[in-house]
Amino acid sequence: MVTPADQAPADAGVPDVLTLAGDFPQPTREQWDAEVLKVLNRRRPEDKQLTLEECMAKLRSHTVEGLEIEPLYLNDDRPLGYPGVSPFRRGSTVRSGAAEAWDVRQLHDDPDAGTSRAAVLADLERGVTSLWLKLGPAAIGYADLAAVLTDVQLELAPVAVSSQDDQVRAATALLQVWADRGTPADKRAGNLGLDPIGYAAQHATTPDLSRNAEFVRACLSEQPGVRALIVDATVYHDAGAADVDELAVALATGVEYLRDLEAAGVPVGDAFAQLDFRVSANADQFLTIARLRALRELWARVGEVVGVDAAQRGARQHAVTSARMLTRTDPYVNMLRVTTATFAAAAGGAEQITVLPFDHAYGLPDVFSRRIARNTQVVLAEESNIGRVNDPAGGSWYVERLTDQLVAAAWTAFQEIEAAGGMTAALGSGLIADQIATSVGERARRIATRQAPITGTSMFPNGDEQPLVARPRPAVELAGLAPIRDSAVYEDLRAGALAYAAQHGARPAVFLATIGLRRDYGARETFTSSLLAAAAFATPATEGTDPQAMVDGFTAAGTSVAVLCSSATMYAAHGAEIARALRAAGATKILLAGSAKELGDPDASALIDDYIYAGMDAVALLRGLQAELGVAQ
Repeated sequence: MVTPADQAPADAGVPDVLTLAGDFPQPTREQWDAEVLKVLNRRRPEDKQLTLEECMAKLRSHTVEGLEIEPLYLNDDRPLGYPGVSPFRRGSTVRSGAAEAWDVRQLHDDPDAGTSRAAVLADLERGVTSLWLKLGPAAIGYADLAAVLTDVQLELAPVAVSSQDDQVRAATALLQVWADRGTPADKRAGNLGLDPIGYAAQHATTPDLSRNAEFVRACLSEQPGVRALIVDATVYHDAGAADVDELAVALATGVEYLRDLEAAGVPVGDAFAQLDFRVSANADQFLTIARLRALRELWARVGEVVGVDAAQRGARQHAVTSARMLTRTDPYVNMLRVTTATFAAAAGGAEQITVLPFDHAYGLPDVFSRRIARNTQVVLAEESNIGRVNDPAGGSWYVERLTDQLVAAAWTAFQEIEAAGGMTAALGSGLIADQIATSVGERARRIATRQAPITGTSMFPNGDEQPLVARPRPAVELAGLAPIRDSAVYEDLRAGALAYAAQHGARPAVFLATIGLRRDYGARETFTSSLLAAAAFATPATEGTDPQAMVDGFTAAGTSVAVLCSSATMYAAHGAEIARALRAAGATKILLAGSAKELGDPDASALIDDYIYAGMDAVALLRGLQAELGVAQ
């Protein structure tokens, strides 16, 4: 019989501490530089070899507002500080565990009071810890607020309200519900949603701050768990603002509110305690993390300048997954986008997080999309344990440098707003709109060239996708900064093609002349068909090198546009002949996937009307093809 003494210990020979990279030599910066030179100069002639700095320039990238992203970051041995300590870069609060990771605050804006009431209860029973209710004619009715909150234990669930119609009325409605329900003043928690500057930005009016002090005093004296003011930076983000823009306007708005409250006799420390920040969280996780960290550091600097006690300078942030990044095309990809954004908001230290449902761009959510939105937060907090770590990105050389850049650039932009007279004056002069327009223009260029790809929309689209069915959200007319969505330009192209299909019985088609065998044309055919699918073009194709077979396929496709897809070798051997045959068969526009020099014959380039290649303006190309085929723009 074998006894335990006869058996070797299960961990015999295994050290107590495993050094996983211990057998690998530590690489040096010089070795890394040498590899960069080798890789980027591969196949380059001796007289055209790149220097190290030229290689680095090729590897660097830049954000929309010009922040520089290096290909490699090295330890700079900076002091990191601690969460919960000024300047609060690493967090305004300290998390104590997954159960208290952050406030799961879900949005409700369904005008049907019964539907909203049921949705509110379902959310609170299944992991949501606070509510954000939008009130107004296009959302929950002011008179319906009490009914929507009927099943809510208001002593336990914080409530925040907002309105695109009448913020004072929304705040008053919430206060009235608390009063009518007999909710003890010291048990009330939430935010009254007053942001007159944000309201003015959307409606192109002059901000009216006259009621701010009244509500702030009421909160301070009667219900200390309630904050009266919200600096809603998502107003500017949704209109196209970049990260630096969003930080600068948030800072300038907060300062304007502090000045107003100080003039009304509210002590600056009390005024500081009455401000929340609502910020965006998008699928660029590192920029989102760094932006939330930067806002805390910037706001702490403001607090230092105005004399707020160090312990009270932390900015409390309500992060909302970006509505601007959500798509109508392939909307299920939105689940991935909001998961990344939620992770970034959590890692960035947001105190409250709202996840917009994946079908938000279609209209009002249903039970399923609400459940997915809710569970995105619950899974990250409780199963993935994100909430157990304070500032997990802290000490990352990349994140720290990115935070530095955002702090510096946003402070400069904030000073420009201050030099223009402050946020109210900057809005009135058009400075804010101009700054946002610059960011919108640069982003639009990147989206059009697919330098900023949108999965399922501009890249890897599903040409046969059926749209979701959702109850439409009532429209709100805004005379000022109005929300946009990054994917809208491609969705408009797709909508035009589907309208064409409804009228003609088939989608507009572009014929692909795939020259040679799959090994010859496969890469460029895949690239081309994916690009064309972004505008819902059908892409019938014929394979081979026989010009007559190509003509037969082109004629059967019922189109006047053709694209040659193949390798340089196939183009040189057969491209010109096939292009001439297609032109003779009635092709009014012939494109080539590649470059003109690949045809070999200089005279053959005259047969080609345009080229398809990585980095081209895809939107301009697709619009041109739609116009060629009679698709309404």
